[in-house]
Amino acid sequence: MDIIEQAKKIELVIFDIDGVMTDGSLFFGDDGQEYKAFNSLDGHGLRMLQECGVRVAVITGRQSEVVKHRMSDLGVTLLYQGYRDKRPAFEALRKEVNLSLEQITYVGDDVVDLPIMSQLPFSIAVENAHPFVKQHAQWITQRSGGRGAARDVCEFLLDAKGLLADKLNSYLESA
Repeated sequence: MDIIEQAKKIELVIFDIDGVMTDGSLFFGDDGQEYKAFNSLDGHGLRMLQECGVRVAVITGRQSEVVKHRMSDLGVTLLYQGYRDKRPAFEALRKEVNLSLEQITYVGDDVVDLPIMSQLPFSIAVENAHPFVKQHAQWITQRSGGRGAARDVCEFLLDAKGLLADKLNSYLESA
């Protein structure tokens, strides 16, 4: 099946955090506090995607208050943290959203993402993903994780659905 046809069917995008929504760097203060840098372009892409009716979820191996706060700020309520093995979170999420595998895509960067990616007919790797992950993805972003890769995903899916031009032009109307 054509990649655009697959993308048109997507109703839920699941993002990993470290290496996808961030550049993968982990910063810790002396007190053990964790810090992460998120890209504002990615954040607005997630907002646009949700405004156009595509749901967004996160499944991540780490547990982080920073991620909880950022996703809350973006309106992402489907948040699964602390899953080194992401399959149980994926199964719980699938039950919650009641979508077929053809309606879901996963965006990953490392081999721990492959157990979910390999279940889906359409999965996405970020540009700087591990080469083995890229081999198993149906689409690869132009930008790296934490550097606009999530925005690439959002705009690609909106474009495949024929919604991107109108969404972008809506910002001109409000000027």
